[in-house]
Amino acid sequence: MRTRPGLVGFRISPLDTAVLDWPRLAATWALAGETRLFDAGWMSDHLTDASQERGGPSFESMTTLAALSSRVPGMWVGVAVASNTFRHPALLAKQAAVLDNVTGGRFILGLGAGWHAGEHRQFAIPLPPLDERFDRLQSAVGVLAALFSDAARRPPGVTRDDPFCPLNGATLEPGTMRSGGPSLWLGVGKSRGIALAARFAEGWPMPGNRPGDVAYFSEKRDEISRAIEAAGRDPAEFTFAAQLTCGETDAELREALEVARAFVKAGANHLILAVPARLGPNGIARVASEVAAPLRDAAGQ
Repeated sequence: MRTRPGLVGFRISPLDTAVLDWPRLAATWALAGETRLFDAGWMSDHLTDASQERGGPSFESMTTLAALSSRVPGMWVGVAVASNTFRHPALLAKQAAVLDNVTGGRFILGLGAGWHAGEHRQFAIPLPPLDERFDRLQSAVGVLAALFSDAARRPPGVTRDDPFCPLNGATLEPGTMRSGGPSLWLGVGKSRGIALAARFAEGWPMPGNRPGDVAYFSEKRDEISRAIEAAGRDPAEFTFAAQLTCGETDAELREALEVARAFVKAGANHLILAVPARLGPNGIARVASEVAAPLRDAAGQ
């Protein structure tokens, strides 16, 4: 089994201001799996529609992924990225272990510090200042590493001092199929986050709020690569994932293909092609044939 996904992924997030229903979402993912043109299926992590200040429909991402993974057999699935503020790290580890087992070790846990103030406010979920949010993210990475370790697969478990989430003889049973736990990708952008990713992460997903920004991607890729080398690791083994929106018109799809090619030239080794959920199976079929297929052909895949 490959240790990471191939070049082309799709993202159909479980939220849409216009329409959101399960049959449409499930059918769209099923068609994506049937095309054999995608290597991974992605979604974002929100409790409401993140394009709005407050409210709006959204399915919860971890349970949605577990339900949809059977529609894309043999593919990687992932969240880009889960908000660390939504779940205790121990719960997140249990959810990730389920998805790892369901997918045969092909689950990618993307994790970020959290940001959308409106959805935190309406559910009374604390959204601390940025420095504390990063401290908590750093803590969560340590907790996940401890729970995904071999020592956590059996008693007496793992014990870990931590200011936010201490562990006291904690076990994660059953364990993950993938040794060391699911692939961890960190959605970070500042120096402290880049240093954390360089030490512990296997990938970096470009922020979803900067889709198509090739210059930003190139700058951060170089910065992260330098940090990885300084940490004594090989950047060639790291996944740099670019995100772009594909749209629906002929012109938008042609533009998406050109932007995707520019990302590859800038060093992206995974592309997350965002397709609006409201377009349903038709939308994913067009992106598969007009964007994914030419990209795979050019890469010899």
